[in-house]
Amino acid sequence: MVTNEHPKLNFGKTGVLLVNLGTPDSTNWWDVRKYLKEFLSDRRVIEVNPIIWQLILNIFILTLRPAKSAHAYKKIWFKKTNESPLLYYTRAQANKLKEKIESKNTIIDFAMRYGNPSIKSKLNLLKEKGCENIIILPLYPQYAAATTATVCDETYRSLMKMRWQPSLQIIPHYESEPLYIESLINSIRNKIKTINWKPDLIMASYHGIPKSYFDKGDPYQCYCQKTTRLIKEKFSDFEIQTTFQSRFGPREWLKPYTDKTLESLPGQGIKNVLVICPGFASDCVETLEEINIQGKESFLKNGGKNFDLIPCLNDNSDHIQLFETLVKRYLVKK
Repeated sequence: MVTNEHPKLNFGKTGVLLVNLGTPDSTNWWDVRKYLKEFLSDRRVIEVNPIIWQLILNIFILTLRPAKSAHAYKKIWFKKTNESPLLYYTRAQANKLKEKIESKNTIIDFAMRYGNPSIKSKLNLLKEKGCENIIILPLYPQYAAATTATVCDETYRSLMKMRWQPSLQIIPHYESEPLYIESLINSIRNKIKTINWKPDLIMASYHGIPKSYFDKGDPYQCYCQKTTRLIKEKFSDFEIQTTFQSRFGPREWLKPYTDKTLESLPGQGIKNVLVICPGFASDCVETLEEINIQGKESFLKNGGKNFDLIPCLNDNSDHIQLFETLVKRYLVKK
């Protein structure tokens, strides 16, 4: 018997997906190892011979590094909600953005490039809810192949498995957006109001990449320098210096290195330092543990007097306003 009935489908909606780097599900050794394996297996992140790298990764790194990383995560883990700060703040960003722009035709959600919730799971969920259009906002102000591009890669891989694909728009880097620059300046001013000492220097610390990636044409360093320059053009109360953190392995990375700079500053008479991390949309292990614990300890040990970390923009109202502005450029008015 021939029937013209069609299965009921949801349709007519637009999905907006905020995507951050990712986080282990817990501070458990196995969860941290699982997360590191996914992250360090990405060929955008580690650009070496994949066969040799997998041997190094599985025999050495995934045997030794999970314990060290788990120890770092335990120092900054949100015990009340039993989750990482990055997960907490990314969810809060999505929820606050929902209050701004979610409607019967627009659905706001979030995902992680590595770990949970995955990009694939959230794209499938949005599709099931009737999202015929998907807008992706990678939460990386400065483009790099190892960050923004790998979000795109995973998004495309997920769409390749869909028979009926939604349309796709990816919001590009926003390192020079006026609202972004103003939000960073506001965060500096707000922090200065809470301290009883005057900074000799504000250090703008960005996540590093191997210098070889830059030499091959990655524009990341240029975008970082641009962000700092734009901050300095509107905020000249204190000297601001760009550095790069979180290097991994023996290769040369972008310089100057944040950790080495913090060690040397007291010897140059710079003993009162504020650090801001403009490349991170949410506080995480790299800001809270690497900078505000390890970096602070090193600075004070080498003769520094005062040190403090300016929080990431997290779920601040001006940060949410920035996201709203970026997303609305891609929403189709009906």
